[in-house]
Amino acid sequence: MRTGQAIAIVIFIVCLYFSWQIRQVLLLVFSAIVIAVALNRLVRVFQRLRIKRPIAIFLSIALLLLLIAGFFILVVPPFLTQLQDLATLAPEGLERLRSWSGWLRDIIPDQFVQETRNWGGLAEQLRSLTFNLFGNFLTLFTNSLGVLLNVLIVLVLTIMLLASPTPYRQGFTLLFPASYRPRVEEILQQCERSLGGWVTGTLANMVIISVLNAIALLILQVPLALANGVLSGVLTFIPNIGPTLSTIPPILLALLDSPEKAIAVLIAYIAIQQLESNVLTPLIMQRQVSLLPAVTLASQLVFASFFGFLGLFLALPLLVVTQVWVKELLVKDVLNQR
Repeated sequence: MRTGQAIAIVIFIVCLYFSWQIRQVLLLVFSAIVIAVALNRLVRVFQRLRIKRPIAIFLSIALLLLLIAGFFILVVPPFLTQLQDLATLAPEGLERLRSWSGWLRDIIPDQFVQETRNWGGLAEQLRSLTFNLFGNFLTLFTNSLGVLLNVLIVLVLTIMLLASPTPYRQGFTLLFPASYRPRVEEILQQCERSLGGWVTGTLANMVIISVLNAIALLILQVPLALANGVLSGVLTFIPNIGPTLSTIPPILLALLDSPEKAIAVLIAYIAIQQLESNVLTPLIMQRQVSLLPAVTLASQLVFASFFGFLGLFLALPLLVVTQVWVKELLVKDVLNQR
């Protein structure tokens, strides 16, 4: 091995080490890249309307902030109110469940029914847990400031990337040998197309799921039908895990009315999720990106293990980019070469 090659390997290992140490920062940068790619499509739409790029960028950012503000205004205040009501009414709901123990005994094993006798203690624990959550306001406030700071950093990075993307792309290609830089540029363009296609398909899925779930909850007369519908659409961004989490709030709200309504909500959500998985996603994503379900789930587990919640949230765009690089760099340029 030549001295130059040995030095290059050492530098590469050192770079990997420092990249791992600042992995959370790199994930924030990647978040900005994903948002910039998504907004760039909207910017191009404005530019086709003969709007100058700086104004188009301003309109795109303003629309994004408006959507985020609308989400929090629509979803957060009603849920906080319902959470307080839920803490008060939860023991009553659990008592109703216990009154249905005879019916449950016919369809659920006796061991599970035996555990329902402890629901009274569970209700007290739930009430105590709720009070503890509200009591830790200072910790919640501190964490919220950290999240807000990260959001601002991502927003600033997004604006910078949108305003002048070429220097950043050229700087990245300089990390590769001169003979391979045109090929890197091609791979980056493929990554941009794949990310853009994934964003388009995901947004379409989110809108459809929001509408279908809101309609189902309105028909079942569940409180906060619109807010729960929007929440389910947003959580669709996280496949497999997100839809499961989105069922919890409407089921709890329906449970305060009757167990039958809670079961109906669960059935409706499962039916809509099956429609989304087996019909909507294949139709929308077939021309955008191709991700195998098992690989998708495995990537969520891997990225969540290494990078925490942010890794789980960004698992799919990370998988899309990784898939492009593996296909183009490893398969085509290395393994398929004779």
